[in-house]
Amino acid sequence: MISEITGIIFRFAALVILQVLLLDNIELSGYINPYLYILFLILLPVETAGWLVLILGFVLGLTIDLFGHTPGMHTAACVFAAFTRKFLLKYMEPRDGYSNVFTADLKTMGVRWFTVFALVFTLTHHIFLFYAESFRLSSFFLTLFRALLSSVFTVALILFTQFLSTRSRER
Repeated sequence: MISEITGIIFRFAALVILQVLLLDNIELSGYINPYLYILFLILLPVETAGWLVLILGFVLGLTIDLFGHTPGMHTAACVFAAFTRKFLLKYMEPRDGYSNVFTADLKTMGVRWFTVFALVFTLTHHIFLFYAESFRLSSFFLTLFRALLSSVFTVALILFTQFLSTRSRER
């Protein structure tokens, strides 16, 4: 139990540092912004209480906002995504349930399930974030296009990260 908590704290710190120092400086053609830090919420244990996921989403978003000088946008998007996580996990629950699953990661759940889960979760977060950032309907389709492109790029990074971590655990 202590090792899982330590791993979760390490994952939080590593993803925040990676996001703040490297990924926040990447903006490809003004349309693609990778937000890998949401992997922290995706990889939380399946049985984590809803209230705790909301608090962790708040802390994660607030941390990104403090370092990125974005007043509450990431906090709001993370809390919204954390709120929808429970429903998404319930909707995508396998027939035999999550009985022997601690974390719904790529290795445990398989490539197809994890890709769909990560894509829907990322779309939820990114659409909320980009519309909160834009805050106008005059650029509705441009904002949607940015959210979709950023989501695809972020999911590609998430899958790449998961493949790397799966390979390193196998060795």
